[in-house]
Amino acid sequence: MIWYPYEQMKTMKEPYSIIDAEGVYLYTEDQKLIDSISSWWSVIHGYKHPELNEAVENQLKQFSHVMLGGLTHEPVRRLSDKLEQWLPGDLDYCFFSDSGSVAVEVALKMALQYYMNREETDRTMVLALEHGYHGDTFKTMEVGDDEDYHFVLKAYGASRNVIHIPTTIEALEQAFSRYHKKLNSMLVEPLLQGAGGMRMYDSSFLKRARELCDRYGVLLIFDEVATGFGRTGNRFVADLVLPDILVLGKALTGGYMGHAVTVANHKVYEGFYDDDPAHALMHGPTFMGNPLACSVTLKSIELFEKQDYMSKIQKIAELTRREMADFSHPAVKEVRMMGACICIEVYDPETLKGYQQFAYERGVFSRPFLRYLYAMVPYVIEEAELVKVLNTMKEWFDQRSGKK
Repeated sequence: MIWYPYEQMKTMKEPYSIIDAEGVYLYTEDQKLIDSISSWWSVIHGYKHPELNEAVENQLKQFSHVMLGGLTHEPVRRLSDKLEQWLPGDLDYCFFSDSGSVAVEVALKMALQYYMNREETDRTMVLALEHGYHGDTFKTMEVGDDEDYHFVLKAYGASRNVIHIPTTIEALEQAFSRYHKKLNSMLVEPLLQGAGGMRMYDSSFLKRARELCDRYGVLLIFDEVATGFGRTGNRFVADLVLPDILVLGKALTGGYMGHAVTVANHKVYEGFYDDDPAHALMHGPTFMGNPLACSVTLKSIELFEKQDYMSKIQKIAELTRREMADFSHPAVKEVRMMGACICIEVYDPETLKGYQQFAYERGVFSRPFLRYLYAMVPYVIEEAELVKVLNTMKEWFDQRSGKK
């Protein structure tokens, strides 16, 4: 029996069974659905993309996987070289893993060990954000800030090694003033906090964070698992403010398979590069650098570049703002838009009860959570398809008001 995620198995409704997928569409036995959330924000090129399929098939004819312990292969070398060339600044050293959550764990481990290697043993603390979400593994639960997801906060209470602050410069400056001698890193989802409620904030906060990290010798980590590859309207937020460690996942493979990467700058890498074997990073996911994942990632990046995906994202943002310009409803607390993301936050989560089936019947797959109804569409979506997604969201509130 399948144990499904984020569900009380005793009371969950039957999930929709998908029999095919192509472009922006998912197919069940009786319905054709626009996937408005890109399979948890990852399928940026749509489903069954011929060039991505071909990349996987070609690699599959050679070999599907070899470990990186004592072995290497061309796809992982080519991808590392591409990311070194493609990412900003001196983010040049790629440590691969199999999921975004694990990649964040690696980043936190890097930051802590970086200072342990330097015998700065008091730097055991992490500065993180309120409403932060970085995955469901144990350390990422600890640095997260959402009891709806992170039972560890209820079981153990707030960690003495993690400080959570709101996204205000005043709170940021106070935290650095008080804790800078004990901080090894500051971890953020830059500009857009995803599972914590699609919360959006200004880049001035990140710029000030960079200044304070530089002043006090703290490593700045960007978790761009959700925000990378254009979702915020920036290729990467790291193009605006340069972190010391960058974490990528989800759209890294175009949503074809689980793979992630933790990319370190020269300073971090050199903190491990030593004659002392104890200074090595002792971590090694079995499927890190998987050749199928590396091959499809290379093709995904090629498509992103050659087909000018940033223009596609800009068009999605413009259409979304146009369609939502006059929308309001008494049940709605706020409508937030950034890049290829829109979120409608309601006051009462009961307001969204039944929306998923409502959308299904109108040819849209959606998955609201808590008080948040949102869309993060594939970048290949056509105007009429995007309008349909947005109209379905608006119609839900119209019918609650008795409008036709």
